[in-house]
Amino acid sequence: MGDDSEWVKLPVDQKCEHKLWKARLSGYEEALKIFQKIKDEKSPEWSKFLGLIKKFVTDSNAVVQLKGLEAALVYVENAHVAGKTTGEVVSGVVSKVFNQPKAKAKELGIEICLMYIEIEKGEAVQEELLKGLDNKNPKIIVACIETLRKALSEFGSKIILLKPIIKVLPKLFESREKAVRDEAKLIAVEIYRWIRDALRPPLQSINSVQTAPKPSRFRSQQELEAKLEQQQSAGGDAEGGGDDGDEVPQIDAYELLEAVEILSKLPKDFYDKIEAKKWQERKEALEAVEVLVKNPKLEAGDYADLVKALKKVVGKDTNVMLVALAAKCLTGLAVGLRKKFGQYAGHVVPTILEKFKEKKPQVVQALQEAIDAIFLTTTLQNISEDVLAVMDNKNPTIKQQTSLFIARSFRHCTASTLPKSLLKPFCAALLKHINDSAPEVRDAAFEALGTALKVVGEKAVNPFLADVDKLKLDKIKECSEKVELIHGKKAGLAADKKEFKPVPGRAAASGATGDKDTKDISAPKPGPLKKAPATKPGGPPKKGKPAALGGAGSTGTKNKKGLETKEIVEPELSIEVCEEKASAVLPATCIQLLDSSNWKERLACMEEFQKAVELMDRTEMPCQALVRMLAKKPGWKETNFQVMQMKLHIVALIAQKGNFSKTSAQIVLDGLVDKIGDVKCGNNAKEAMTAIAEACMLPWTAEQVMSMAFLQKNPKNQSETLNWLSNAIKEFGFSGLNVKAFISNVKTALAATNPAVRTSAITLLGVMYLYVGPSLRMFFEDEKPALLSQIDAEFEKMQGQNPPAPTRGISKHSTSGTDEGEDGDEPDDGGNDVVDLLPRTEISDKITSELVSKIGDKNWKIRKEGLDEVAGIINEAKFIQPNIGELPTALKGRLNDSNKILVQQTLNILQQLAVAMGPNIKQHVKNLGISIITVLGDSKNNVRAAALATVNAWAEQTGMKEWLEGEDLSEELKKENPFLRQELLGWLAEKLPTLRSTPTDLILCVPHLYSCLEDRNGDVRKKAQDALPFFMMHLGYEKMAKATGKLKPTSKDQVLAMLEKAKANMPAKPAAPAKATSKSVGGSAPAKFQPASAPVEDSVSGTVEPKLDPKKAKALGVSSKAKTAQGKKVPSKTSLKEDEDKSGPIFIVVPNGKEQRMKDEKGLKVLKWNFTTPRDEYIEQLKTQMSSCVAKWLQDEMFHSDFQHHNKALAVMVDHLESEKEGVIGCLDLILKWLTLRFFDTNTSVLMKALEYLKLLFTLLSEEEYHLTENEASSFIPYLILKVGEPKDVIRKDVRAILNRMCLVYPASKMFPFIMEGTKSKNSKQRAECLEELGCLVESYGMNVCQPTPGKALKEIAIHIGDRDNAVRNAALNTIVTVYNVHGDQVFKLIGTLSEKDMSMLEERIKRSAKRPSAAPVKQVEERPQRTQSASSNTNMLRKGPAEDMSSRLNQARSMSGHPEAAQMVRREFQLDLDEIENDNGTVRCEMPELVQHKLDDIFEPVLIPEPKIRAVSPHFDDMHSNTASTINFIISQVASGDINTSIQALTQLFQIESLAREASTGVLKDLMHGLITLMLDSRIEDLEEGQQVIRSVNLLVVKVLEKSDQTNILSALLVLLQDSLLATASSPKFSELVMKCLWRMVRLLPDTINSINLDRILLDIHIFMKVFPKEKLKQCKSEFPIRTLKTLLHTLCKLKGPKILDHLTMIDNKNESELEAHLCRMMKHSMDQTGSKSDKETEKGASRIDEKSSKAKVNDFLAEIFKKIGSKENTKEGLAELYEYKKKYSDADIEPFLKNSSQFFQSYVERGLRVIEMEREGKGRIPISTGISPQMEVTCVPTPTSTVSSIGNTNGEEVGPSVYLERLKILRQRCGLDNTKQDDRPPLTSLLSKPAVPTVASSTDMLHSKLSQLRESREQHQHSDLDSNQTHSSGTMTTSSSSTANIDDLKKRLERIKSSRK
Repeated sequence: MGDDSEWVKLPVDQKCEHKLWKARLSGYEEALKIFQKIKDEKSPEWSKFLGLIKKFVTDSNAVVQLKGLEAALVYVENAHVAGKTTGEVVSGVVSKVFNQPKAKAKELGIEICLMYIEIEKGEAVQEELLKGLDNKNPKIIVACIETLRKALSEFGSKIILLKPIIKVLPKLFESREKAVRDEAKLIAVEIYRWIRDALRPPLQSINSVQTAPKPSRFRSQQELEAKLEQQQSAGGDAEGGGDDGDEVPQIDAYELLEAVEILSKLPKDFYDKIEAKKWQERKEALEAVEVLVKNPKLEAGDYADLVKALKKVVGKDTNVMLVALAAKCLTGLAVGLRKKFGQYAGHVVPTILEKFKEKKPQVVQALQEAIDAIFLTTTLQNISEDVLAVMDNKNPTIKQQTSLFIARSFRHCTASTLPKSLLKPFCAALLKHINDSAPEVRDAAFEALGTALKVVGEKAVNPFLADVDKLKLDKIKECSEKVELIHGKKAGLAADKKEFKPVPGRAAASGATGDKDTKDISAPKPGPLKKAPATKPGGPPKKGKPAALGGAGSTGTKNKKGLETKEIVEPELSIEVCEEKASAVLPATCIQLLDSSNWKERLACMEEFQKAVELMDRTEMPCQALVRMLAKKPGWKETNFQVMQMKLHIVALIAQKGNFSKTSAQIVLDGLVDKIGDVKCGNNAKEAMTAIAEACMLPWTAEQVMSMAFLQKNPKNQSETLNWLSNAIKEFGFSGLNVKAFISNVKTALAATNPAVRTSAITLLGVMYLYVGPSLRMFFEDEKPALLSQIDAEFEKMQGQNPPAPTRGISKHSTSGTDEGEDGDEPDDGGNDVVDLLPRTEISDKITSELVSKIGDKNWKIRKEGLDEVAGIINEAKFIQPNIGELPTALKGRLNDSNKILVQQTLNILQQLAVAMGPNIKQHVKNLGISIITVLGDSKNNVRAAALATVNAWAEQTGMKEWLEGEDLSEELKKENPFLRQELLGWLAEKLPTLRSTPTDLILCVPHLYSCLEDRNGDVRKKAQDALPFFMMHLGYEKMAKATGKLKPTSKDQVLAMLEKAKANMPAKPAAPAKATSKSVGGSAPAKFQPASAPVEDSVSGTVEPKLDPKKAKALGVSSKAKTAQGKKVPSKTSLKEDEDKSGPIFIVVPNGKEQRMKDEKGLKVLKWNFTTPRDEYIEQLKTQMSSCVAKWLQDEMFHSDFQHHNKALAVMVDHLESEKEGVIGCLDLILKWLTLRFFDTNTSVLMKALEYLKLLFTLLSEEEYHLTENEASSFIPYLILKVGEPKDVIRKDVRAILNRMCLVYPASKMFPFIMEGTKSKNSKQRAECLEELGCLVESYGMNVCQPTPGKALKEIAIHIGDRDNAVRNAALNTIVTVYNVHGDQVFKLIGTLSEKDMSMLEERIKRSAKRPSAAPVKQVEERPQRTQSASSNTNMLRKGPAEDMSSRLNQARSMSGHPEAAQMVRREFQLDLDEIENDNGTVRCEMPELVQHKLDDIFEPVLIPEPKIRAVSPHFDDMHSNTASTINFIISQVASGDINTSIQALTQLFQIESLAREASTGVLKDLMHGLITLMLDSRIEDLEEGQQVIRSVNLLVVKVLEKSDQTNILSALLVLLQDSLLATASSPKFSELVMKCLWRMVRLLPDTINSINLDRILLDIHIFMKVFPKEKLKQCKSEFPIRTLKTLLHTLCKLKGPKILDHLTMIDNKNESELEAHLCRMMKHSMDQTGSKSDKETEKGASRIDEKSSKAKVNDFLAEIFKKIGSKENTKEGLAELYEYKKKYSDADIEPFLKNSSQFFQSYVERGLRVIEMEREGKGRIPISTGISPQMEVTCVPTPTSTVSSIGNTNGEEVGPSVYLERLKILRQRCGLDNTKQDDRPPLTSLLSKPAVPTVASSTDMLHSKLSQLRESREQHQHSDLDSNQTHSSGTMTTSSSSTANIDDLKKRLERIKSSRK
């Protein structure tokens, strides 16, 4: 029996595995208790049981198993690591628990499964339960189903995936076991609750027997719903909200279905039969298809041929039955394939629409169903072209059905999916239909317009309905009210469902995964739902948008629509009426003299005419009559130029001041064009034309003027008209101009014989190019080469420029701002407008069936011919319409041609096609674009490159949305082709960051992205990792992490780690462009002119903000004139006029910009600047970073593809270097990075220019005393060093010069490792140069530059002695010789062992150099002029710039004479100079003393300055009370003063102002105390004349700091300081001791300050201290003071706060584990047991052992305590130490009585212990003296605090007489061996006071300064007494030596002494 109970002693985990069931039972019970006790879910305790949980649940003993299950449940619920056990435990539960007869076991099993789901392991649990359904034991199956049902009911269908369950339902219904069938019914009902009727289709296949009971259940369910509905009608809506839209797609029946493959099941002879002549055969073929397409979900595949066959039947078949049948088949295909059918939609839609001419209802219905189903597979955008083309059909039925189809389509849209750009053409076509003669066409059009109105709101549609009369408008509105929108209904449904949907019971799970993760993959109908709530119809009114978007700011057609309503229309008047009207407003004489023969009279008449016009009111001015009068004989044939000028001026005036109509313009334009070429009148004519253009709009005026000019013969008129037009376009913008008409006129002009006309035409083309972009060139490709080159040159000039903002034509005609408000919602309109104006050719008729068959021929040569023909057709057409017939299918076939040359040719054609078709190529993305992506998987590099170029060309035209929609892209990524994967991922990584939003289908790519992350191919993995952050940017971390659920556990962990990493690097989505910039003026600048993220400074939102201050406006280059001219309208162009544009600063200072960039790089938010060759992503990143701080135009130059632009940029940067120092320094990191990119350019001129700039840059930086940051250095120096190996000598020299200058802004010791790295290069020149540079560094800066140590560095250098390149060998030898010259024979030790050959070479070289010691340095100087160290010429050289390369190292060295390295260097230089000085000593020696003499006199004069300075401290200080910052600055400047007396006085001031003192933070106080204590311990102060004074002042300051600072902060600072000093091995014990003394002092102050202290913070600090120094560790300290200090502090706190102190542990995380809590509890307990007086005594003992002077009783108690300690094992040493201290303090104390009673052994032990301690202490005491710390130190540190307190009274509040203090002082002095007389007898030191003393103070106060100076000036000021009284007060009853009056007297005496010694 004894053996059996052995297990009782085993640990819990071993019991759990024991073979005895009792042992296991006990183990499980104990484990359960442990699990319930552990509070922290991450406790390491959990991990012990990780492997045992499976045994808990699978125990063979039923009783034990129950207990095990209980323990397992608690474990899963609470342990952080439980998730790792999911698979094994759940499978154990399924196999070993669900088959148990006990119901309790099964319940616990189910609970465990549900708990795993709750901790986010739903998928793993479901997988195991589904496996359980295959078990043979029906009990297990039933339990599994029940668990699934409960899980579904509690967690909902988002967590429990329904698809796999529904899949097994039929099998469960067919089970033999009734229990299984019943359970299956229950789960089916549960599923039905979640997805409603979507469950019906999957259950169709169940046999009728099993199905029978179902409906009743559904009914009962519906009754239940009705009840629920009633209950929840009130509360249900509230919950609807955000989820609704998301819920629908998830339960789409389509998702739950299995896809069926039908292509292989088509009858073999299908394609023959469908072409058969007999209609019966054709019908058979179609019926076979109809059966197949009835499958609700079809597998994706190539349906092109099938669709083509069906389309042919619909379009061509004469039998209407078959047409209907084919239409049904198409419907089936569209429904079954959904989005995958989208690629075929474009082919089928026109055919179906045209077939609507059929009248038979069943055909029409079938066609309607087909086209509706097809619409759902694509977007309205994609089929809009086809639909609009059919709208013009003459057949009324087609028109009607098309309008009805449009109406139905609109219902599926939302405001966001029906943008203006799409609405505009549809509205235009429908407006024609509402005037149709056929009523059914009219009604259908009304319905469509009504639907549009309902969808996007009146605001969006009204501009298009401007010309519709009221009757029709009402009809449209009436229709719109009847319309019910699809998405509206859907949303409603969703809300209903939501009401009675069971609310998931487990908040943890539902909250964790969140509703936002819903996948919306399939259901196209509700697709737009999500966007619906976001976009209110018409969008909110845009307040901030500049009104420029109105008028000419809007697009052409829009203009005409909106503006013609306001345009002045005027009938033509007869000449009589005109005369009558004119005579009413003009003086009679004026009219009479109009045709006088005397020119003077005519001139006088014109002057009167002009006056009259100027005075006329706009409304009264009869413009047409007036211009008719002017045109009256002699009219425009006027011969006198003065009269003519006047006449033209009057025309301009009338046009400006009156309501000028096109009728009036027609009268004068001809005359104006005639005069435009006139030398004298030309300008007036142009002015008049401009005025007319402003009145009648430029597009109309320009068209008139151009046609008139080219009807004339005079070439001058033609060229001037073209010039006027160029200028007018710049002024008015390009809106609405007819490009076609212009181009024909320009072509005429280009063919003109007169060169002036040709030049003007080319200039006009240049201006047009600004607006139209590169596509303009296409029209002129057939011009002569010479002319073409001129045109190209003009275009080149314009490249990179932005079109100027329009300054005219915006004010008069603009319609109200509200009309135009939504223009910004129209992103597509802007860039494409001009492209839309270009004439497009229809080429479908050229794509004949012969050509298509040629392209598909078996012979590759014929295929090539076919492709050549296609290329020819596209080239010829330039711009083509989107309808290209059968071409896409033909080209698609060629993309997988076996002949790679043809594949490349096809890709080139597709590239051409993209450019030729423009944005309309969108509709071919699905059928052609995706096939191009497949080519990215080709094994040949050049084919892949061509495919990538093609895809980019397409994406440029289409945008990315089309590519990312649907499953196509994910299908491509699924293919396990490494080339395809890496290219596609690379492409996505490039494109995704530029998108603001992506279709939801992007999530489909994620699983394949994860498999790419683990691909065998390294490149694929790399690309996948690069793409990961960009996927996350759009999908969010949660969705991405959720998608890892399906991965294997090992993969999942890896992927999740990568996701975490990517999360840190995730870029922000690109911001939406500022409203104003979103639309270019005239809406027509090509997209490339609108920078993705225009910096605010450049964008108009910055320029035209109404609140813009004038300074900013000026900086941005907006002249005030321009602003007034614009009136209330402002230009909305991204860039301003070219010449103004470049006037501002080139570098914009962004506050903290550089720091932020460094943080980003540290935090890996951006790529680290580290590469072998710069990749695109680095360049893009730099571009983005520069966009905020570099002028846009300069950035364009810097990143231009042409090197000449880089040269321009560098020239500009050189020009601005001096004037923009701040900007340059602010952007220095970016400038240096950009220059590193230039190092990789092959162009030498750029490189030279860059190096030139760098030399100037580093000269500037050293003048500004800037120091390079680590970040700047590491991202620049390595790349600069690459260039030191350039073959060109001049470049190498420059690089060396730059390296040389860099040492002035970056420490040479840090440069050394970079250059060392350069010696490892493969380039021998680089190795040699780097070695030489190392030599120069050592020579200039000594051995200290060698990093990491001289030994390592020299060993590496010595390796190169054996290099195969002679130059490298020499350089290595020279460098080591240089070191030898500096360092002597020690070199041989440092370089380690060398081969014999190398060693002999080195020795030989050293010998040679020794023979001519002086020669070597001189030679060095000759070789390298930049090293010449001529101090005198140095400064001049620097100013002259790079012409002569001089180093200013010496200068720097002299300025840093305090620096030991530099000083040593100067010494060497000096020796050299001395030789020269000796040679011609005469002159030098005569002159030098004079100079010195002169200087001495100067110095001698202002000796009196210190006096006022010292005296001024106090009054100055008082005057300046009002200005806090300046007070602090003043004090600190005094502290840092070179005069030690000033410093002493200032130190005492530092903490006088209490309000300021309290502001000092913990960090500042810690640094301050550290500085002050270090200063007090500094042995060098002892050597100073006033050393003692300094120490006293510092001492006084320490006391002030302790008293005046915020008590919490100073206590905290002291604790941290103590902790640091104990941790630091180098720290002196004295330091810790002084910190502790400060702490004791603080303990004394506690009773007064306890209420103002934040105890929580102090206790947290103590907790941290105790964590770092547990009891054991503290006891090991040499001194027992730290532990006593800590105990004393805690004891005092306990005494003062009592039990409440335990409430102050809030800031400590795991209080239970904290040693502090335990300690406090012990103390509280102890204090409860003892009396108050006892605890008082304890405090007294702990806090001030020094003050111990007490009654006998107390002494006895105290000694008893000590002896008790000595007697105990643990505390013997501590007791002895205390006894020794006690004896030393009270030498007369009698300890005999205590020893008498003890044994002889104990007595001798005590005596021996005391002796040992005495020896130790004495030894230690001697050490400080020997290291130079004076023994007086002790007294200056201690008495001051003691005495200051004494004035306040004792700690316990009792009065104490002065005798006590005198006694105490005596003891202390005795203890420290201090003798007062010694101080004054010190010999005065003649040497200057050693430098470091002052800087120490200064540096410790710097931080204080920086913090305090931030305090607000407005703070209340406290009045202070003046300095002296303050000091006297603070010193209290202190002896004279530390009283401040004595201080000042003493100081005055010393000052007098200094003066006398100076004299």
